[in-house]
Amino acid sequence: MTRNLSMMPAGIGFIANIKGKTSHGIINQAIQILKNLAHRGGVGSEPDTGDGAGIFNSNASCLHEKVCKNEGIKLPKKGDYGVGMLFLSPDKDTREESLERLTKIIDGEKQKLLGIREVPVYDVCIGNSAREAMPHIVQVFIGKGDESLDADSFERKLYIIGKLAEKEIRKSGLDNYFYFASLSARTVVYKGMLTPDQVNEFYLDLKDVDMETAIALVHSRFSTNTFRHGKEHIRTDTLSITAKLTLSAVM
Repeated sequence: MTRNLSMMPAGIGFIANIKGKTSHGIINQAIQILKNLAHRGGVGSEPDTGDGAGIFNSNASCLHEKVCKNEGIKLPKKGDYGVGMLFLSPDKDTREESLERLTKIIDGEKQKLLGIREVPVYDVCIGNSAREAMPHIVQVFIGKGDESLDADSFERKLYIIGKLAEKEIRKSGLDNYFYFASLSARTVVYKGMLTPDQVNEFYLDLKDVDMETAIALVHSRFSTNTFRHGKEHIRTDTLSITAKLTLSAVM
């Protein structure tokens, strides 16, 4: 059985330091891999509105410690806090209510909300359609409620928090933008309705030399990623699926 490679739904690339040494160079190399996929990337009627691209990397504790210190957020040691890349409504009142409910869910799971950081972005580089649909993007820092909690148990707690929040906030209709691109003590995902060339232009964190990682996975939705099936389109979030498989293999 042969596969028609011209119909592959998405492009991915992976790079890692086999000794586990973190560096900003891994980020730069991963971004170059992503840019090499641009010729197949899906776009809309505007060439500067992408159909989806992003990067998955390990938790950049050096960057987080620096930016959180500047914003008065006290972080515990690496591994004792999780980072949630969270999309929220552009409407101030809606997102404030979403964050209030998220805080209650975190408390209910006996974990601690350490702080919330506005993710710096450069939205001038994206198309009008992408800008009009753009969510408000923040990072949520969640600490262990019990220091004796082991790493895997803490990851499960973060997973539960994310799923409960999605059900209560987004699926209830309160905030249709509410979405965790990632929520983990180990990894973080930067993604959006972007072209491969826009990812590190849009997310300014990716240009910071303190953004270091030992592994990185990139993803670009190809123009063949949307298939018509009856009246619906079937779409696959390859980055999230592949990231989980990769993480289980390397961590």
